[in-house]
Amino acid sequence: MRLPIEPRHVAPRLATGAFMLNSGLSKRAADEQTAAMLHGMAKNTYPFLGRLRPATFARLLCAGETALGAALLLPVVPTVVAGAGLTAFSAGLVGLYLRTPGMREEGSLRPTQEGTALAKDTWLLGIGVGFVVDGLTRRGR
Repeated sequence: MRLPIEPRHVAPRLATGAFMLNSGLSKRAADEQTAAMLHGMAKNTYPFLGRLRPATFARLLCAGETALGAALLLPVVPTVVAGAGLTAFSAGLVGLYLRTPGMREEGSLRPTQEGTALAKDTWLLGIGVGFVVDGLTRRGR
């Protein structure tokens, strides 16, 4: 049986998958204060998330990151599918970076010290877009 991934996708899938899985699993036991902090930052950028309780948001975030990490690590999930999930999730993270005051230097995309933790999520977006583009352009060949 041929797996739906290319050898060149193995390293970035392992790196991003392990990162996302660890991030998701680390939120399993989020206390009320952590849940409130995660939820507060997200709802300030994406107001529709204000309808969720902080604990519910933290559980959903945990589940989403864990599922995405697993999809990237499991070679039976096509790279284009895992890449689409990574692109969507990381676009939300980059949105947090771009829209949260104090994360960027005034008039610039360069991160402040506080923004570095969010700015690094751009590499996730780049990998996800690369997976999707590669998957879509290779199908036509």
